Amino acid sequence: MRLTTFSDYSLRVLIYLALDQTKLATIPVIAVAYGISENHLMKVVHQLARAGVIESTRGKGGGIRLARPPEDIRIGQIVRTTEGAAPIVECLGEEESACCIAPSCRLAGILVRAFDALYEVLDEYTLADLVGNRRVLKQILIRVEQ
Repeated sequence: MRLTTFSDYSLRVLIYLALDQTKLATIPVIAVAYGISENHLMKVVHQLARAGVIESTRGKGGGIRLARPPEDIRIGQIVRTTEGAAPIVECLGEEESACCIAPSCRLAGILVRAFDALYEVLDEYTLADLVGNRRVLKQILIRVEQ
């Protein structure tokens, strides 16, 4: 499995926000820190705000910040939110499968177990775990905005 760029950017935004919770961050600053597109980050930030993971303040002096402590943000839940509810493979979807072996195939069950195991591991970790090396991350990311 490979996470989408959307999930990757979502996790990066959350890591950035967890580094300094005393101030608001902006999309342009985060984009520069990671060297990624502001347009992509706007979509990411919008979804994270809709999911209640971050708070957004508009206007002059506005920005974004975490809506909850990093210890309360589970990585598995973030990935579930950003990856969406699309089926792993076609035969697990709600529409009738075009696969001729679907009625007797064992692959679907194996894939479901594998994805369940992935999310189980991701659920063991929080955003706080990802920023346990806060000092090093700040040196890498925050120095860019200065």
